[in-house]
Amino acid sequence: MTGEKMPIEQAQRPTEGNNGPPTMADVGRLAGVSAMTVSRALKGNAYIAKETLERIMVAVDQLGYVLDQSAGSLSSRRSGFIAAIVPSIDNSNFADTARGMTDTLARTNMQLLLGYTNYSIEREEELIESMLRRRPEGIILTGGKHTPKARTMLANAGIPVIETWDMPEDPVQAVVGFSNAAAMEALVCGLIDKGYSKFGFIGGSEQADTRGHQRRLGFERALTSHGLEAIRKVEIDAVPFRMLHGGEAIRQLLTHFPDTEIAVCVSDLPAFGAIMECRRMGLAVPQDIAIAGFGDYEIASVSEPGITTVHVDSYGIGAQAAEQMIAMLENRSDTATIRTGYHVLLRDST
Repeated sequence: MTGEKMPIEQAQRPTEGNNGPPTMADVGRLAGVSAMTVSRALKGNAYIAKETLERIMVAVDQLGYVLDQSAGSLSSRRSGFIAAIVPSIDNSNFADTARGMTDTLARTNMQLLLGYTNYSIEREEELIESMLRRRPEGIILTGGKHTPKARTMLANAGIPVIETWDMPEDPVQAVVGFSNAAAMEALVCGLIDKGYSKFGFIGGSEQADTRGHQRRLGFERALTSHGLEAIRKVEIDAVPFRMLHGGEAIRQLLTHFPDTEIAVCVSDLPAFGAIMECRRMGLAVPQDIAIAGFGDYEIASVSEPGITTVHVDSYGIGAQAAEQMIAMLENRSDTATIRTGYHVLLRDST
């Protein structure tokens, strides 16, 4: 049997996460072909038999191999940039996080390459592959949920990986963030202490926003622990969440659950939209219905009334992630879990 037709199940498989990123030779061994055949197949500049190409692509996916487009052009093998991926570039919290990274990296010779996913883990996978082709020094991600292929690429990339804005149960490497569920639970418990008992929740699905889903779990946990109902919910089927969505959702919430005393929103933007819609409906906030948000966006403090929310150190998350990245690159730190702070801000909307 020739090497080109060796069954892929018989090929020796490199151990995930060991000895740096997988190479063309690793792909060739797994697919039963030469490294040159792999190179020609991935560059698309030569005829490769369909069966052979399929075997190569299976091996590429299994190993999380990423074609190095910088090979041969960088004699130093140093790219000089850190890749960062955020859900949105028009969200002030994530903009502050990116600014924290940039300000901290400014004292080094590294630059920040920023990409955004629009809250899609499939889009994140595409960005990870695209960025890894250019061999960044390290990569900083938002959240801890990724596609299986993305996790494999990250595990085998041979560079520092940091997940932020979350506390994933199974981190890739290092983590800089907080528990969204615990933060929301703290907010709701504080509102229960103020005397509220009939709570509504305005947020999205787990698929649309994993951190928002964690906040809903914290909302439910707080109510359950106090023997209260967690049935008043409206799901926003859109990302990113905007002010307009809050207005639509508060109408739905009050139509289906007119006895709601307080609506807790997944972020400050729909909370502000809900307050504006309540005014149009002739409802006073908080006298007729109270509103709370999450994130302490600038709009939460300038709103009238000011929005009760959870303050998150968005800038600090970026700055600490960059500090951890520098430490990992300088071999001063391997992996770490850094918990960033948050606190409840009770304002006039409740």
